[in-house]
Amino acid sequence: MVAYEIYCSDPRKGYELLGILPERRKKPRRITEASVMNWGKMLFANNGSGKSIFYKKIIISEYTGKFIRVTPSSMLIKN
Repeated sequence: MVAYEIYCSDPRKGYELLGILPERRKKPRRITEASVMNWGKMLFANNGSGKSIFYKKIIISEYTGKFIRVTPSSMLIKN
C-alpha cells in the first residue's frame, strides 16, 4: 500500500511528523505532488500552520506492516 508521511519543519524543534496518509485513489493520473500536498494541508493545517510542510512517499508492506521509503528527497511546500 502506498502512503505519505507528512512532516513540518520548525526552526526550534526540527522536523516533526504530522501524520501518515494512505493513498486510496485508484486512478494514478489523479495523484500529483500538488494533490498530495493539498490533502496534507487540509488534514493537518492546525498542526503545521505557518511552517514549511513536506512529504515522503512510503510503501507499507501488506504482510509485515513495515515501511519502505520510496522518495529519498522530500517534496517541499511553503505556507
